[in-house]
Amino acid sequence: MRIIYWAAIMIFGLSAFGQNSIIITSWNLCNFGKSKSNEELAFIAKTIKNSDILAIQEVSESYYGAQAVAKLADELNRTGAKWQYILSEPTNGRGKERYAFLWKSAVAKLKGKAWLEQSLDKQIDREPFLARFELRSGKTLLLSTIHAVPKAKEPWRECQYLYKLDENYKAENLLIMGDFNLPERNNAFNQLKQRNIKPAFSNLRTSIKMEIKNGEKFANEYDNIFVDRTQIKVQKSGRIDFTSSFPSLKEARKISDHVPVYAEICF
Repeated sequence: MRIIYWAAIMIFGLSAFGQNSIIITSWNLCNFGKSKSNEELAFIAKTIKNSDILAIQEVSESYYGAQAVAKLADELNRTGAKWQYILSEPTNGRGKERYAFLWKSAVAKLKGKAWLEQSLDKQIDREPFLARFELRSGKTLLLSTIHAVPKAKEPWRECQYLYKLDENYKAENLLIMGDFNLPERNNAFNQLKQRNIKPAFSNLRTSIKMEIKNGEKFANEYDNIFVDRTQIKVQKSGRIDFTSSFPSLKEARKISDHVPVYAEICF
């Protein structure tokens, strides 16, 4: 998959990619809640404003997490488009968090209620959050977002069960996105790939180092978007490198220790 820089989108706008495609973005926003100032929320909104649907991982389970998501939606509304959002309940396992989806109301609308996937509650510590969206084209997407346990807790043990989402919702146009704490080439994703649900990109680091070493500022290939290729085509994909807006990686990491990743898709 050819990787492009988000700068191209910022320069040319969505019309450069056609009217029938949408941009899905996923971002682990690192303790998203009280830790984010109004200025940082405005920066986050500016960074992802050209997305159509955004999935956020690592939202604080406290009141401040819900407040931060609401404030981000407000900031996005100031960028020239109308946005809506939905917030999950806290996950059931250890390390409780929330997830969120935000979307442009001119592009998509939520169908029914979003839900935490109870069928994977025992297998996945922070069970996935799912929502159906009807696009302006009339097509429907089922989006799932997940934040797997840290590397030290062997996230492959959780990710190996993600194929069950396709098993449970086999008739849907499914995307599974988030912070997997694993590279997409890990064997834990083999059953997903065998079901034609494949990563939007490969060999792309998405977590941010503490400091630049040997010219490299990214650490691990943790974030991705797995797409049901049965009907969905990935036109472009990549990461949004916001770190150049800051004097150091330490400053950039106040926004997050991950960069957002995106996939432009069409049917």
